[in-house]
Amino acid sequence: MSAAVPLRGFPDAVTGNPTVAANEPDGGSTAEPAALRGERQRSPRRRSPTGTAQLDHPVVDNFGTPHQYPGRLIVVEGIDGSGKTTQLGLLAKWLESSGYALSQTEWNSSALVKAAVKAGKKKNLLTPTTFSLLHATDFADRQLYTIVPALKAGMLVLADRYAYTAFARDVARGVNRDWVRDLYSFAVKPDLVVYFRVSVEVSLERLLARRVKLKFYEAGMDMGWSADPAESFRIFQSKVLHEYDQIVAAHGIHVIDAVEGITEQQQLFRDLVGDHLEGYRP
Repeated sequence: MSAAVPLRGFPDAVTGNPTVAANEPDGGSTAEPAALRGERQRSPRRRSPTGTAQLDHPVVDNFGTPHQYPGRLIVVEGIDGSGKTTQLGLLAKWLESSGYALSQTEWNSSALVKAAVKAGKKKNLLTPTTFSLLHATDFADRQLYTIVPALKAGMLVLADRYAYTAFARDVARGVNRDWVRDLYSFAVKPDLVVYFRVSVEVSLERLLARRVKLKFYEAGMDMGWSADPAESFRIFQSKVLHEYDQIVAAHGIHVIDAVEGITEQQQLFRDLVGDHLEGYRP
């Protein structure tokens, strides 16, 4: 995958500083987003996407360290149909009306790879590992050009999905858990993560109520678990929910019952955000 993006002087996704490759054949400098350098930036004893142990150089785990930027990073997570996007939209309007400067970002929205992901999905060409690498590249690009600059400017960054989505979805598709976490070790640690939890059946009911059919990858049809989209969705999203439950426990993520009324959920969400904005000076 790394050869697909031969960008010269591409700034580092964490610091924003240009990186240089020492052994480029023509003597110039070539660098890639941190996500595409995943095959070289791993812990001393890492694993490949399929689980085979490999030796490599150590990498600093930025994701486990609180950031030092003046801004705040607020993230929402949840399976499809959880209502997280609706809740984040309501929160954004409330924060803007309160005078806060906002920057918003969402999963798989980088122009760098969005077209590639769309083309791959259309032709059903994406393997779980390819999917994982493309999304990590999208994430690295957005962190570099959207998230970090806004945090440096002291803004509130609202993210609809974050690295936790990859932790849940990619592992549910069979990608090695440790490999995925290493892949996102460059990510800025959020100040607040809220997981809107909903059952698979409620999620399925909500999705089918607003559209005719389930999306191919949303239902996990690429994995061949079932020829029936609804059943495949149940299998895939149940695996995703299982991973989310482990992530919540490991990362201290706040959970909101997404079956509650929209107003009740929003009040709980605002209370959590308010607590994390104490001492914040825009």
